[in-house]
Parts: sequence; C-alpha cells; structure tokens
Amino acid sequence: MLFSRLIGSALLLRVASVWGDSAMAGGGNICNTRRMRYLTQAEAAALDEELFNEYKFSVDQLMELAGLSVATAVARAYPPSSHPSALIVCGPGNNGGDGLVAARHMRLFGYNVSVHYPKRTPKPLYENLLAQCEKFGVDIVEKIPKPKDLSNDYHLLVDALFGFSFKPPVRNELKPALDALIDTDLPVCSVDIPSGWNVEKGPVSDKFLKPSLLISLSAPKLCARPEFLDNAKHFLGGRFLPPGIIEKYNLILPPYPCQDQVVQISC
Repeated sequence: MLFSRLIGSALLLRVASVWGDSAMAGGGNICNTRRMRYLTQAEAAALDEELFNEYKFSVDQLMELAGLSVATAVARAYPPSSHPSALIVCGPGNNGGDGLVAARHMRLFGYNVSVHYPKRTPKPLYENLLAQCEKFGVDIVEKIPKPKDLSNDYHLLVDALFGFSFKPPVRNELKPALDALIDTDLPVCSVDIPSGWNVEKGPVSDKFLKPSLLISLSAPKLCARPEFLDNAKHFLGGRFLPPGIIEKYNLILPPYPCQDQVVQISC
C-alpha cells in the first residue's frame, strides 16, 4: 500500500513539474501540448492488451469508461443547448462500441440521438449495447443521409467508425458512412482516431476527414499532434490508467481537474 502511494505521489509531482501548478489546481484549459507523449500504433495496441491481460479490465468495462468520456467531451464542446441533435456513426469494432455507449450517455445528457451502424458485430456485447440504445430512445438509422441533407436533422456528428486498428481499404458497406463524415458541413467529433487517418502519419490522402473535435482515449496517438488537427479542439478521456502503465510507457499527460473524466488539452 505504501509503495502504491509513493508511485502515485511521484506521478503527481511529475505532472506538476511538466504542466505547472495551475494545471494541478484544475485552472483553465491546457493549450500547450509540446511536452505531450504520443503513442505509436504498436504502443497503443500493447497498452490495451496489457490493460486486459495484466490489469484484468474487461472489454465492456473499458468501453463504458471510454464511451462516457466521449459523451462528456462532446457535451463540453457542443452542449445540447446549442447542438440538440446528434448522429453517431458506429463501426464494427471497439471504436463503434464506444460510440454506442456514448449514444446512451448523450441521450441522458439531453441530446436527441441517432445511431448509424452499417456493419453490426454479431457478439453479445455489441448486441446488448445496441439494445440499450433502443431502450433509451436512441433512433437507429439504417441508411445515412447524403452529406448535404445531414443538417436537416442533426447539429453534430460523432465519428466512431474506425479506431487505431483500422487498415485500408475501406469496405464498400462502410464507405458511404466515411464519405458522409468527410463531406458534411456539420461539426464532427472523432473518437480516438479520425476515421481513415493513419495512426502515426495523420491524413494520407487528398480527401480526408477534418474533425472539429478529437477525443483521445487513454493517451493521445501520434496523429493527434497539433500539426495534424488544424485547430480542432482536443480532449483526453479515460481516467482509468494504472500508475504502472503510466510509468512503463513514460506517459506525460495533463492532470484531470477535480473528479472530471475528461480534460481539454488544446483549444
């Protein structure tokens, strides 16, 4: 117990030295990301595996924490008072599961929420998450509207299509969803990785998604560096990393203010 407290104290001191006392006090937005530690694709995958195998987190446990973080960050950046209707575009992997969880929490936060889930994952976890969405009054949209028509029904989009495991090319059944996210004039809030981006190199084609908000989970990946985000808001979510993980991956992360589950790391 004493050893754990010592590790925690050391981490807090490192955060204070990097981000300053005002950050430790939770004062204001953190806009200086020069010292941020960004993960490679291999590191992101290894970190997740370690959470599952070494620290005994379950997939649905982490998905719930991630989805709540996503919903909270979206509400901070685009509150329901100004953006009352949201469409969440979910893919077949864990990123899509995070989107399904976020849909439920956003519904509780006061949004009118719809989900487009073009390729469903036939596993109990995902089937249960989708059923929960329906029970909470989330509308399931089978065919995504054309980009020019999205603003008729929605005020923002949440991109939960592809995560850091994505490898091109985009499957035919998912291409209309990605095209809608790219071509829309609405704000797009991307979960962990803007869909279609290279995890380390950022956009790799002439036509690519330009998110208005990125919610990094656990720790930012290399594509979340400021030169790629083009003035997008950037939040970090997922206040669940064990001290041992932070030490092992030499993560330099901003502190979460008070009891918050998200922290804004660029404005």
